Amino acid sequence: MVRGIGIDLTEIREVKRLAEEVGEAFVLKTFSQTERENVKNAAEPWEYLASRFAVKEAVFKALAHLTKEKNFDFRIVETGNHEDGAPYVKITPVLKALMEEAGVKKLLVSVTHEKDYAEAFVIAESEL
Repeated sequence: MVRGIGIDLTEIREVKRLAEEVGEAFVLKTFSQTERENVKNAAEPWEYLASRFAVKEAVFKALAHLTKEKNFDFRIVETGNHEDGAPYVKITPVLKALMEEAGVKKLLVSVTHEKDYAEAFVIAESEL
């Protein structure tokens, strides 16, 4: 059963602008250590970071309204890719606890890029 949905459209150049103007603090405060390491191997680093940011926003929109605090640190949402390239959200212990509080068992994610934008769509599912 669907418990929440979230979608986010992120402008790639806005992520670049924030990283350049705010500096390392923006990247450190927003992305996990793994994401910061993986961007070094990305063919399009700003597109990579923008898509990860969009996933974080979409997960927030799908989950936060179901929790007591209605808020969480974006760094608990970490996106990876399966061998076939399909994205997934890594379920860390902190995120798992938040999902349990929200009655969510699974997060399904889709990401796309087009020209100047990265978009993510997330479905938060519970058991029937």
